[in-house]
Amino acid sequence: MREKPQVLAREIVASSRLFRVEELQLRFSNGVERTYERLVGKGSGYGAVMIVAMLDSEHAVLLEEYCGGTDDYQLSLPKGLVEPGEDVLEAANRELKEEAGFGARQLERIAELSLSPGYMSQKIQVVLARDLYEESLPGDEPEPLRVDKVNLRELSALVQHPQFTEGRALAALYLVRDLLSQRGEFNL
Repeated sequence: MREKPQVLAREIVASSRLFRVEELQLRFSNGVERTYERLVGKGSGYGAVMIVAMLDSEHAVLLEEYCGGTDDYQLSLPKGLVEPGEDVLEAANRELKEEAGFGARQLERIAELSLSPGYMSQKIQVVLARDLYEESLPGDEPEPLRVDKVNLRELSALVQHPQFTEGRALAALYLVRDLLSQRGEFNL
């Protein structure tokens, strides 16, 4: 395993309501020094969850919501922050109720994903939710989210959809599809 670079200095160089930009002065094991910048969360650091909620043996829940980063409506999976005092599975069930109007009787942590590890410190826990039932909780979204679905057999077609561009969501769907297939619960 490679030796991590030595941190010579670190400083917050910009800050907003949600994010901080941290500048790192690094020295690598070969003596080369570089300045890196990364986006770090400003919150309490409890993490985030992304939920692959299975409506039946083939269909997962998708949501359509406005995304400020791309300035348009996107399809993605339910997701949100883990609140203080919650574990990952509790947070996943709460977010599913708030965003999609479903609760889950079966929840399973599948993986941890990052978005852009070269520039961001944030990671998200992928959770498989099954045995859904209708239940809604008030959420913090500014407008109701439209609930849609995707067939796990049609993921390659989903990538062509102009409103579906989030790599983490695509990875989570493929991970769940492959896991269910390996377990003999889904036939490709």
